[in-house]
Amino acid sequence: MTFKTTHSYLQLPESCFQVCQPTPVADAQWIAFNQPLAASLALPETYWLTDEGLDLFSGNKLPEWAQPVSQAYAGHQFGHFVPQLGDGRALLLAEFSDEDGQRFDVQLKGSGPTPYSRGGDGRSPLGPVLREYLLSEYMARIGVPTTRALAAVATGESVQRETAEPGAILTRVASSHLRVGSFQFLLAKGDLDGLERLADYTVQRHYPQLQQIDDDGQRYLALLDAIIEKQAQLVTHWMSIGFIHGVMNTDNTSLSGETIDYGPCAFIDEYRADQVFSFIDKRGRYAYNQQPAILHWNMARLAECLLPLIDNHKETALQLATDLINAIPQRISAAWLERMGTKLGLNAVRAEDKSLIERLLQSFEQGQVDFTLGFYQLADELNKQTTPAALYAGCTDFSAWRDDWQQRLSHSGQPLSEAESTMRTCNVRRIPRNHQIQAVIEAAYTDGDLRPFNALHAALQDPFATAPEFDQFDQPPADPQRVTNTFCGT
Repeated sequence: MTFKTTHSYLQLPESCFQVCQPTPVADAQWIAFNQPLAASLALPETYWLTDEGLDLFSGNKLPEWAQPVSQAYAGHQFGHFVPQLGDGRALLLAEFSDEDGQRFDVQLKGSGPTPYSRGGDGRSPLGPVLREYLLSEYMARIGVPTTRALAAVATGESVQRETAEPGAILTRVASSHLRVGSFQFLLAKGDLDGLERLADYTVQRHYPQLQQIDDDGQRYLALLDAIIEKQAQLVTHWMSIGFIHGVMNTDNTSLSGETIDYGPCAFIDEYRADQVFSFIDKRGRYAYNQQPAILHWNMARLAECLLPLIDNHKETALQLATDLINAIPQRISAAWLERMGTKLGLNAVRAEDKSLIERLLQSFEQGQVDFTLGFYQLADELNKQTTPAALYAGCTDFSAWRDDWQQRLSHSGQPLSEAESTMRTCNVRRIPRNHQIQAVIEAAYTDGDLRPFNALHAALQDPFATAPEFDQFDQPPADPQRVTNTFCGT
């Protein structure tokens, strides 16, 4: 591969970005570097854990190929519309291409104030950088569409939040940083030409198969449909692994269907349908079980932006878009059913399986069963007639449910060995648990010790494996270890 960069985002209206330079830092030091990702992007090895790389990923000295800009967007934040947000602490440097020719944004996050900082310092504390590095790379490892972490560096400077915290910069890689809020920004400005250019760019960047649709309105309607499908698959994937994004604002909803912005996110320990971790989500708007409804709401906001492009007649455009929006709950339900059924080893999920899945989740909640281990250990309960494992001891109806599950599998004619194989490959043993991440952050804050970070990162590289050296990372928190609140880094 030959390393090359492009800057296609700059073809959008000038209102969509502002040129901005990173603010130099005092004493940049390496925290982590993602060598496999760097290799796939053909990043020259002159940047791999070198002084030149440290200059690049700290923003202290950018190479000629970097053309840093901060991106503009709007967004509904907890349901309240803000017509201009934008990258308040991030800079898009360039676009790289991987070995398959797919283009990716490379962005510094925490590199100093931008024209969109709204009085903020544009910096990031070390804790959120460590969290995003661990979680985004874990999600990539288990096949969840996500942004990636290319590098993390310490700045040698303090960042003031509730207290003074050490600063850091994350280099983030994404299929793009386009989001629902990108469209909302142009709609709020009344820039219909800009809306069309952004829609065409989104098609070209992420949905090139739609370019063969000659009718403009039908193409933009198909774009809405394609984004809805990507988001439905993404959010149901989150649900199937017990992940709570924590801040599903429209400015955090990507058009590529990737998980973006790992702020106050968390994985569930013991299952509770209405679980919330984000300290700022006081009313549970983005609780675990509310994520499908919020996705529905966010896609309706995207549809509003595309109405002028779908048809010149407002009533016609509204009807066409409404038909797609009204069908979202059914699409989400079907995607959720497929993913959750697979976790039970079912090779052909049926509509009536929904009751079986919901009964298990209710049993988990009643028995305070750990979501991850509860599904992981189910494979050991296949064709078992004896007392269930101790993990399920608090579930009063688990034995009856297990009988019904086994009967369902036997009636399908599916070999139990096949069901077990399916379950072993989709139910993880290990997740980045909140208390473990907190321990990593505390060690890094207390004495600059990154060994816990490196150990957890290593354990998460194979989340299905049974390995004695990783046993400590498989366990749910004891009561004194529980983390009930997570925080954003801004």
